[in-house]
Amino acid sequence: MAIDTRKWLAQFQGLTFENIGTWPLLPRVTVWVGVVVVCAVVGKFLLWDPQIAELERLQAEEQSLKDQYRAKLQQAVNLDELRRQKELVSQYVLTLEKQLPSKAEMDQLLSDINQAGIGRGLQFELFKPGQTTLKDYYAELPISVRVSGRYHDLGAFAGDIANLPRIVTLNNLNLTALRDGVLALDATAKTYRYLDDEELAAQRKAQAPAKK
Repeated sequence: MAIDTRKWLAQFQGLTFENIGTWPLLPRVTVWVGVVVVCAVVGKFLLWDPQIAELERLQAEEQSLKDQYRAKLQQAVNLDELRRQKELVSQYVLTLEKQLPSKAEMDQLLSDINQAGIGRGLQFELFKPGQTTLKDYYAELPISVRVSGRYHDLGAFAGDIANLPRIVTLNNLNLTALRDGVLALDATAKTYRYLDDEELAAQRKAQAPAKK
């Protein structure tokens, strides 16, 4: 069955919006479909897309809040354990602080390092404290050391340094053979002390402009 397109097209001839109520069925259906399509397109870009974007944002925010809730709930469940761990950390920090000498105790610590070498029969060829470097909460003092003696005595000296009640580390170790089984040990001994109240106040004052 052939479609008479000329008959269809004839229905669109001579149409005006003044007599739209008397239009044939096909033009009225066409206009109605066109209006629906235009409304759908305009509604998508002006109404639905922003609402969909807002919905996705709210869904993401909801998921984030759920994750935060689960994390806080987990913390609440483990609150006693977290408090216990905090107490253990505080005790550990206090123990470490006790291993840091004060400024007044530094001379005694330097004497202990010197005595550790002498007690092992070592000869000090160099024992020179360097420039103290201030950190955030402590000060670092490097000491250039050169001692000579037998291999086992040098090893025992290093062990004695590690077992001192205050924190002392040996860095940049270098062994040199001298004569008759005697070795020379060059090292940088680093010891640390906590800052006194005046030094802490000076540190905070110096850091204040940088934070601004």
